[in-house]
Amino acid sequence: MDPSEFKEIFCRIEAEIKEVIVGHANIVRKVLIAFFAGGHVLLEGAPGLGKTLLVKSLSRALGLSFKRVQFTPDLMPADIIGTQVLSETDGRRDFQFKQGPIFAHLVLADEINRATPKTQSAVLEAMEERQITAFGVTYPMEAPFMMLATQNPIELEGTYPLPEAQLDRFFFKLLVQQPTPEELTEILHRTTRAGQPDAGAVLAEGAPATIARMQLLLRQVLIAPPLEQYVVRLVHATQPNSEKKNGAIAPVRSYVRYGSSPRGAQSIILGAKGNALVEGRVHVSHEDIAAVVYPALRHRIIMNFQAEAESVGADAIIASIIESVPRE
Repeated sequence: MDPSEFKEIFCRIEAEIKEVIVGHANIVRKVLIAFFAGGHVLLEGAPGLGKTLLVKSLSRALGLSFKRVQFTPDLMPADIIGTQVLSETDGRRDFQFKQGPIFAHLVLADEINRATPKTQSAVLEAMEERQITAFGVTYPMEAPFMMLATQNPIELEGTYPLPEAQLDRFFFKLLVQQPTPEELTEILHRTTRAGQPDAGAVLAEGAPATIARMQLLLRQVLIAPPLEQYVVRLVHATQPNSEKKNGAIAPVRSYVRYGSSPRGAQSIILGAKGNALVEGRVHVSHEDIAAVVYPALRHRIIMNFQAEAESVGADAIIASIIESVPRE
């Protein structure tokens, strides 16, 4: 597969999703970049903004299987990964493993922070190692596999915040904003009349093989050593105990408890490679890095109590880091 074919397929998938989703162009593109980079996405936004519809439209456009799991406080790990059931064959009774909804190409974990930590942890192995272990047996996930999780930032009663180790497994964290008046008007036109739009399949037959070639091509995009070192400096600057001539950047030292892990740098570089391909280039530029640095780092920077008291968010810290870290 060549870069022009990658861009053509990517843009067709993007266009199909936009036939259903009004606005959120940046969200759609970032979700697709994360998918072809082999990562998972955390979508944060108020109810009714189209997060579930976005994932459904993505699965239809890609021609892949889709499962949705509504996370609730009483959800158990077996409800996600599966359980053993007693079955009878030729008069013989046996326990057989019945796969749960996590065995799909695209899995939507709706309101993931409503489930208990024990249930949340059931998806960690699938997200990191692309496999599930149940009753001592390991079951590989069918490729491609992507977990898209949503959480509501408004209702915090009865929720269980995701631990840092689980947040770190998400490639991007994307913030879904409220629609503009123009976008809301278009949403009403599309959803309150007969014949609602639906995404068509761009990759129907042989979708997994095509996606595998696109994912391989993305990793082959070139990044110059100076740009790679720039990413290293950005991620290193998120650490409050960063060793610099003048110590850590002041806002980081004041408001950050823990900085990004190496996964943050990996997400920036892979995301920048995907962005470069979509822009028609086979090498990463500073603009590509700038396009993905916020979603790649905002959930990996853990703020302290002072930041919460002064309403300082991770995006403000990232902005100060970008301003302070030299490109060269």
